[in-house]
Amino acid sequence: MVAQFQFVMRVGPSVGSIFPLDSKELIIGRDPACDVSIIDAEVSRKHARLIWQGEGFTLEDLGSTNGTFVNSKRISTPHLLRVGDTVAFGENVALLYEAVYDPDATMISSSAKAEEIITPVEKPAPIPPPPVFAGQVPVGPEQAAAQPPVRKRIKPWLIMVIILVVLICLCAAFFILVDQLRLWCTFFPFLFPGAC
Repeated sequence: MVAQFQFVMRVGPSVGSIFPLDSKELIIGRDPACDVSIIDAEVSRKHARLIWQGEGFTLEDLGSTNGTFVNSKRISTPHLLRVGDTVAFGENVALLYEAVYDPDATMISSSAKAEEIITPVEKPAPIPPPPVFAGQVPVGPEQAAAQPPVRKRIKPWLIMVIILVVLICLCAAFFILVDQLRLWCTFFPFLFPGAC
């Protein structure tokens, strides 16, 4: 059987999308001109490159901002992909590397005693969660923590005005009380020397 390879998006903007890997060299990135275009803020314009190496594709990071990961390990050198590998770009995008076999392809004769070129498809490994990095934006929106109610502060000038009004009222009440009781002369004879 002859195998062709593809990526299937497991996490990202279009889960379930299939990207056939049908060229000897493919560029993966956010740029619509890329061979595998993934529109996500954490994917660089030209994020990574796939190169056919005879037995499979080699994945190479192109100096991306958020990194390229194979099975949750960041790669810094070209990495030969195996069927079932999970490839992640940043935290938001994860692709499964698969082999697709053509059932109508011509089979190699057993009398030719040729070796099978393609290994059988392995059961895909479970998809690990995307890597988490401290200080980066979370994958999804988080609930905002409940904030205590904001207490309104009274402005200092308003407090001064209130104190002044209270003092004026107290003074007025005092003078009215003293006048009513005719105690002016008793308490303040020096203020009105001719009236007392």
